[in-house]
Amino acid sequence: MIQEKKKKIREEVLKKLENHKEEERLHKSSKIAKKLFLLKEFLKAKTVLFYLSFDGEVDTLRMIRDTIKQGKKVAVPVILREKREIFPSLLKDLDAELKIGPYGVLHPKEEYIRPIPPEIIDLVIVPGLAFDEAGNRLGRGMGYYDRFLSRLQKDVPTVGLAFDFQVIDDFPPLEPHDLSVSKVLFA
Repeated sequence: MIQEKKKKIREEVLKKLENHKEEERLHKSSKIAKKLFLLKEFLKAKTVLFYLSFDGEVDTLRMIRDTIKQGKKVAVPVILREKREIFPSLLKDLDAELKIGPYGVLHPKEEYIRPIPPEIIDLVIVPGLAFDEAGNRLGRGMGYYDRFLSRLQKDVPTVGLAFDFQVIDDFPPLEPHDLSVSKVLFA
């Protein structure tokens, strides 16, 4: 029953992301970026792990570029498909160091993979297909982020980014492996 509800929500949100006009996506992403850059957790952070947006998600690429310009360290996930895990890698140049990787997601080129210990991450920007305002999160169903977040120190803030139509009231019950985020920023 829970799995069916999750599947239905995923399908509905993916369709809305697909039909979301690019101009609107970028406009809303800019509003979300402004909210993120004003968060005290962001202002205090020295190292931020960002997901690399794709498939109509909130645009993190501009946020990454701006965060690097602010002098903060940025890490991005390296996907280990065979282990179904991710680990953080330091990113210095968004334009030169990435290629299309597993699942069609941008990914560091081999020569630019610079693993960093999760302990130095001060803030994690977490993807999700759907959230509720309490921070409950529904991902794409493969568990990469739930497994990664479970290994982080409990006091590391996690922030989900979403468009308004991705924040839903009728959220499915959480399962034991589902992890929430500290905050959800949306526009």
